[in-house]
Amino acid sequence: MNIKPIKTEQDYEKALRRLERIFNASPESKEGDEAEILSMLIENYENQYYAIEAPDPIEAIKIRMEEMNIKQKDLVGIIGGKSRVSEVLNKKKKLTVDMIRQLEKKLHLSASIMVSNYQLLK
Repeated sequence: MNIKPIKTEQDYEKALRRLERIFNASPESKEGDEAEILSMLIENYENQYYAIEAPDPIEAIKIRMEEMNIKQKDLVGIIGGKSRVSEVLNKKKKLTVDMIRQLEKKLHLSASIMVSNYQLLK
């Protein structure tokens, strides 16, 4: 096992190729240990250079709605009336604390995601 830190894109590509070759190794083997360590190094490199930002609160709500097959009309009474739901989902109005509480229950979406700041559209 010859493992070293991933410092460059070339190191990253090499680590990915090696992990692909030993991915199915038995966890009890030397290659299994190597795969586990390589996975951690790769994850660290990706978090540093390929970080994926969380979606803004409205996008997170839309993603969850799609996952749960919920339509805009299904949020009437949770966010407010039909026009309020439209305004919020089109970023014309901000979410209120009450809306966030209701959405958390309905969508099983963490309030911490929905309290993030986001820009309204004009």
